[in-house]
Amino acid sequence: MDSACKTIIWRQFGAAIDSLDDMLRLCPAELWRERLWHDPTRRPEYAEFWYRVYHALFWLDLYLTGAEEGFAPPPPFAVIEMAEDDLPDRVYTREELQAYLQDCRTRCQTTIQALSDEAAQRRCRFAWGEVSFAELLLYNMRHVQEIAAQLNLFLGQRGVPVPDAVPIAR
Repeated sequence: MDSACKTIIWRQFGAAIDSLDDMLRLCPAELWRERLWHDPTRRPEYAEFWYRVYHALFWLDLYLTGAEEGFAPPPPFAVIEMAEDDLPDRVYTREELQAYLQDCRTRCQTTIQALSDEAAQRRCRFAWGEVSFAELLLYNMRHVQEIAAQLNLFLGQRGVPVPDAVPIAR
């Protein structure tokens, strides 16, 4: 894959991860367990700030592998996102999630930098469908940015000063 294209993808993907990082750092302790929305069909924890960050990082990590088979997040995290109505045994700390975010950020950048045409075309199958690894990267980037935007709106509505959009990776 062309290095200019890889640079463009990384700058935008990295910006999405940086946006998530900004929200993680800005969340006051009193909002850590606040729900972003109320959904009577799901357990309340799914909508809590900390869990939305974990959700974004779990799928970022998994999608960077391109397959569910054999995937396991690093400790202390668990493979709970792929099981219906499953939650961690405890609330993850800001520090744990920041470390996970940094690991994912590094792996994402390395994955994009090493991307060959062959690897980009590799087929990736999930319960929701099949796509090339290149398309999965774009889907993954959109997902991270979606969660970051939800968190941004949530914090802004609660009076927390939030930054403008991150234009390119820092």
